[in-house]
Amino acid sequence: MSTTNPSQLFLLADHIKLSLLERQRAISLNLSPNSQDGQISRSLDALRSGIEALNAQLDQSPDESLQDQLPRLRSQLTDLTTQFASNGTNFSTTLTTPNNPSLSPDFAAAQRPRPQKPARSPQRQTSKSVRFTDTAIDVEAQDPNRAALFPYRDDPADVGPPDQSDLDNQQIHAYHSQVLREQDTQLDRLGESIGRQRELSMQIGDELDGQVLLLDEIDEGVDRHQGQFNRARGRLERVSRKARENWSLTVIVVLIVILVLLIVILK
Repeated sequence: MSTTNPSQLFLLADHIKLSLLERQRAISLNLSPNSQDGQISRSLDALRSGIEALNAQLDQSPDESLQDQLPRLRSQLTDLTTQFASNGTNFSTTLTTPNNPSLSPDFAAAQRPRPQKPARSPQRQTSKSVRFTDTAIDVEAQDPNRAALFPYRDDPADVGPPDQSDLDNQQIHAYHSQVLREQDTQLDRLGESIGRQRELSMQIGDELDGQVLLLDEIDEGVDRHQGQFNRARGRLERVSRKARENWSLTVIVVLIVILVLLIVILK
């Protein structure tokens, strides 16, 4: 049934305007407005049917108030239809002016542009660095043998070799011979230390082998005693089972013995 009340038709026109404003806003944001097209089209058809019904009512019973409002409704229908067909490209004041002043805040909100997200400023990436502090420990001062065993360093001191510019060939040869002898001595010490470590490791291996043999013997003893225990428990179970089976016979024998003793004593 078509609406013939002019106030209802103006209210319907306002709702169509709001829908068109939302549609235009979606188009400006590069969004798909197709979800509202069906509803807007049906609302325009309802408004058109209402205007036609109002026109027919005016033909039957002339009314000055209806004659004043009908041209406004027709004008708004034409503007709204044009706006809907133009996909938001044509902009008219009819679309932004509500018929009911109480809807002005809704129209203002529908026309307000959507706030854009502020572009992120490139953040300065702070380099993260991890600093390690090594505390040098004078191990050589604590263990002189270690210093004698390891005379070379990955980071030797800044003290370089002695100046040999004022030495002749024999002195240089003697110096290098001494260095080689010292290195041989240090290598001999290192070899002796490695030999002692080898002997110690062999002794540890022999001790471990002895412990393994001892554990094997203990394991065999445990298995042997476990077997004996199982056999003894089996014999006890058999005796207990036989005793339960022959309990009545045992009681009879005991009573007979007691009776014989009483007869012998009382004679």
